[in-house]
Amino acid sequence: MGDAFLKRQLVNVALAANATRPLPGPPVAVPSFFAGWLTAELAPHLLALTTLDTAQHVARRGLRNPGTLAGVLAAAGYASLITRGHSAKTEVETALTNALGADYHSVLERAPLPADLATPWRSLVNPFAMADVDVVATRRLPYADGGRRFELDVYHHRDMPAGAPVLLQIHGGAWMIGEKEQQGIPLMMRMAARGWVCVAINYPLSPKAKWPDHLVAVKRAIAWIREHGAEYGADPAFLAVTGGSAGGHLAAMAALTAADKTLQPGFESADTTVQACVPHYGVYDFTAEDGTRASKIRLRSVVKRYVMPPDARYPEDYRAASPLSRVTADAPPFFVIHGVNDTLVPVRDARAFVQALREVSQQPVAYAEIAGAQHAFDIFPSVRSAHVVRGVERFLDWTYSRARLSRAEARGDAPQPA
Repeated sequence: MGDAFLKRQLVNVALAANATRPLPGPPVAVPSFFAGWLTAELAPHLLALTTLDTAQHVARRGLRNPGTLAGVLAAAGYASLITRGHSAKTEVETALTNALGADYHSVLERAPLPADLATPWRSLVNPFAMADVDVVATRRLPYADGGRRFELDVYHHRDMPAGAPVLLQIHGGAWMIGEKEQQGIPLMMRMAARGWVCVAINYPLSPKAKWPDHLVAVKRAIAWIREHGAEYGADPAFLAVTGGSAGGHLAAMAALTAADKTLQPGFESADTTVQACVPHYGVYDFTAEDGTRASKIRLRSVVKRYVMPPDARYPEDYRAASPLSRVTADAPPFFVIHGVNDTLVPVRDARAFVQALREVSQQPVAYAEIAGAQHAFDIFPSVRSAHVVRGVERFLDWTYSRARLSRAEARGDAPQPA
């Protein structure tokens, strides 16, 4: 029994250590990601289990044995991870005040209350129960011909809103896997419960689909929202886009290429502009010209082999598919979010993209580096992701409030309450 306890606690120590300082690069980057992601975001649950396990062991075997020391070290590691998760609150708010101004709260329809900024412990007890009684979902609506990969889900408040802003969620999965029901749920539930209309889409996947099929589908979904969104209470004039990983790449591309009608074959006249963009741990460069090992591996193993068409020219066509090469002065407001501990898409990729955006964009570019965060840290509610979701909410509310104010000024009247 004592040996089994010691082995369990040594595993806990190893998990906490990897979540704190993950092992980068192949062949360990992927297993390091999975272990670090789950450990960091489930740290409160692991701390509770480890503390209970250690207390029972001490009651049976006493304090003076190697197992007890390992249990204490594991508990300390998980407690440290929880503390790092809480730091997201400050990191997100600092990013927003730096980009939007220290008084940006004054623009919001409703300034955040203390409860909005607190950690929602009750909802974190079972992080995989992400339903909200105030949110209704209408599923599997076709936005284009082609079957299941061209369907979307609409989330809105049970009291059907009228003229509500829209948030479009694009799932990740290396452009090859993923479903609309699997990602972005905490953010969409939060926004829909507060009156937004949220739309999650599927899109065609590689290797069957080749670039730019994925982005063309995203633009078709935007065109569908502009045409049909009002049926679900949406204000088609304001559309923000978000997504993680490959979804972050597609969100950024959608936000930066509205003027490129070659990406709208057959629907060139449709309005596919985006009013705000919030990419999470996105891929911003297909060329690997930055020279990082992770980018070169991604280029060889995923982008070149499965995503880009066989006749794609390097580097020209790869640059055309890269948000880093598509930055423009007309870019909408951006809030770029990336985890410092991301082993799949290194944080330096996000830094380069933000720097390029800030050099030319006429709109605010907020950037939050989230300490201790792995790739996909926001898939389910956690201490860290709860604070990030609330920060994204404030950014989206700010962009929408400012857009409404601009429209009201253009009409020569005062904005009405949302």
